[in-house]
Amino acid sequence: MVHPVLDSLTNEVIERSKKSRTAYLARVDEAAGQGPHRLTLGCGNLAHGFAACAATEKSDLAGDKKANIGIISAYNDMLSAHEPYKDFPPLIKNAAKEAGGIAQFAGGVPAMCDGITQGYPGMDLSLFSRDVIAMATAVGLSHNMFDAAMMLGVCDKIVPGLLIGALSFGHLPTIFVPAGPMPSGLPNKEKVRIRQLYAEGKVGREELLKAESESYHSPGTCTFYGTANSNQMMVEIMGLHLPGGTFINPNTPLRDELTKEAARQVLKFTAMGNDYRPIGHMIDEKAILNAIIGLLATGGSTNHTMHIVAVARAAGILINWDDFDRLSHIVPLLSRVYPNGSADVNHFQAAGGMGVLIQELISNGLLHEDIITVGNEKGLKQYSQEPKLVDGKLIWQEGPKESLDKDVIGSVAEPFAKSGGVHLIQGNLGRGVSKVSAVDVQHRVVQAPAMVFDDQDDAVAAFKNGELEKDVIVVLRFQGPKSNGMPELHKLSSPLGVLQDRGFKVALVTDGRMSGASGKVLLQFKCVLSLLMVVR
Repeated sequence: MVHPVLDSLTNEVIERSKKSRTAYLARVDEAAGQGPHRLTLGCGNLAHGFAACAATEKSDLAGDKKANIGIISAYNDMLSAHEPYKDFPPLIKNAAKEAGGIAQFAGGVPAMCDGITQGYPGMDLSLFSRDVIAMATAVGLSHNMFDAAMMLGVCDKIVPGLLIGALSFGHLPTIFVPAGPMPSGLPNKEKVRIRQLYAEGKVGREELLKAESESYHSPGTCTFYGTANSNQMMVEIMGLHLPGGTFINPNTPLRDELTKEAARQVLKFTAMGNDYRPIGHMIDEKAILNAIIGLLATGGSTNHTMHIVAVARAAGILINWDDFDRLSHIVPLLSRVYPNGSADVNHFQAAGGMGVLIQELISNGLLHEDIITVGNEKGLKQYSQEPKLVDGKLIWQEGPKESLDKDVIGSVAEPFAKSGGVHLIQGNLGRGVSKVSAVDVQHRVVQAPAMVFDDQDDAVAAFKNGELEKDVIVVLRFQGPKSNGMPELHKLSSPLGVLQDRGFKVALVTDGRMSGASGKVLLQFKCVLSLLMVVR
């Protein structure tokens, strides 16, 4: 039995989405009814589609005997999280061939790193890149050559963009393939300490670069719980990753076997078989609410208060911030991963990871178990299992029944907070979202004079000039999507953190973003600032 509030909200979302969801599923089912789409292509079109293939593959693609997987990848070797994807297409192609299918690389999508563009003009493109990625995904799948799809992506706007694009081809079974986090490096709190010392002028660029390089040190996703790892949590809790495969490190035998298994698995779900699982039907109202619940239970990135809304709309489902707010009152905070605590995602995985989290939420009626997944069974119950390599063979075993480190993963009976880690704030300035899980209780209410800025560089300059040496609420205006693309504002994190450590009461109010990496300073963002009458 699910919690009565979750049950009631689910029914409300189903009802309010009835018209748009029905129209969306009608398009999905119409496309599915056409069978393998390449068979509807003209001979010249089809010849172009397999011209570069081996002779045997040409013969297979000319008929309807074998299913063809379209691979969409966000690979580039500048982003640590996406560099491992360079090795995935050959693994996928060989696994598909062994399983009686075919795989073609359908297209690449752009993948920008917020960590590189932070505080620079490139960041102005960050949020817009999600829609470019969605369109690029659709371009890759538009050739009518595929019976299934595999999405290779990890970070901020990339996974939401891939998911939105995949939903526009909702008749295709689709599986997401993670690359995994890099091994733990310099602890995140130590990295932040060095950043703050640099902001104060107490260490130089050489010391700062050394600390940053020891933190971001190898292929794989950054290990703090920002938007990238919130993406990965979200995709697994919606059933689009193989069970327990989200936080397995890259370039390991287990990671490679999971990638190959993903190819074998998605081939089972095409319309050519008897267990058809199109992504348009998988991502339903229950799956979307599961994503919100996962976000709240883990204190994930506030970027997903935008992304989940957009993903839902792509599937014909209507949700809003009020739904997040209602769920935040019943879903407790169950994890402590930096910036919500000192642990990183590798510690989270070692404590039981997604399996323990999902199991705890299901057993307390706080998650919809009865969704369609890419696991062997359709429901989420199997997601309590862990993948293992035994004598070189991939198997799933039951994972731990409870957290192996209660400082990292808690329980509903003993949560880190009774409400979710992301809260909706409403007032005379508009509506905003705050990641309260990263803010100590004594800093959650701030009363202080406001200083208003129109550019984050001006706020940084004021800090360097000593103008912010006091209790202060920094108000940063004109950072919304219509102004400059709604960039991340992490350039302010270190100066504001320094002020807080000096004993001042500090907060930030902005219509920009600070996302999942926002740390210990109280932030209210993604709000609409109106008629702000403050004398600077």
